[in-house]
Amino acid sequence: MYVFYYSRQWLRRCGFLAALILFIGMCFLGWRWFNGATVPTMKTQPIYQGNQNHKKVALTFTIDWGEEYLPDILAALKKADAKATFFPTGQWAQENRDLILKMVAEGHEIGNHGQSHPHPDNLSREENRKDIKQGEETIVSITNKKPVLFSPPYGESKPHVVEAATDLGYKFIMWTINTGDYLPNTQPEDIIQTVVPKCMNGAIVLLHPTEPTSKAMPELIKQLKQRGYKLVTTSEVL
Repeated sequence: MYVFYYSRQWLRRCGFLAALILFIGMCFLGWRWFNGATVPTMKTQPIYQGNQNHKKVALTFTIDWGEEYLPDILAALKKADAKATFFPTGQWAQENRDLILKMVAEGHEIGNHGQSHPHPDNLSREENRKDIKQGEETIVSITNKKPVLFSPPYGESKPHVVEAATDLGYKFIMWTINTGDYLPNTQPEDIIQTVVPKCMNGAIVLLHPTEPTSKAMPELIKQLKQRGYKLVTTSEVL
């Protein structure tokens, strides 16, 4: 009887302590929120593919160099009435404002690739926020429009990197197909053979402004369209 009584007393005390700890924790989070701190979330998850119900594909170009090849890439897209999404770094955009404005004028989407092309996994959440925000401010200063998509340098996507983009309201864009067009000795036909057989509804294709990519574009676009794919922006494929 005494054992039962003291067991009940112990359970009541445990329940009271658990409730007290929960209350203190909620007060702490509320205080942090009131003082401007961001409560960790993972509302944004990396996106590797768009809507699979529609025969659409998004060609994406991450850019921190290679401006000499972009005119040919843009010409191939324009000739085929195809759209793409470009993710320039802020530091590159500052030096190539005319190319950014040309992309916008021709109906392409401009995303955010950060300001300085660091290794995001090696930065803190706050350092990532700062670099993404700086990249955003640079793009807005050129286009007068805030980007809504973020593609991380090197494809690095540890949780704190994703959370940094989430904090700033971005969709975190990865890819379905990596063309490897930045690797040494890549040929235009390598890019085509990597993309076309693997292509699927909603595919997001990772590209860069390289010489083999610029040479592959006309044939790549032609073969994708022959297979019935519409080449659209990433936001549209989502």
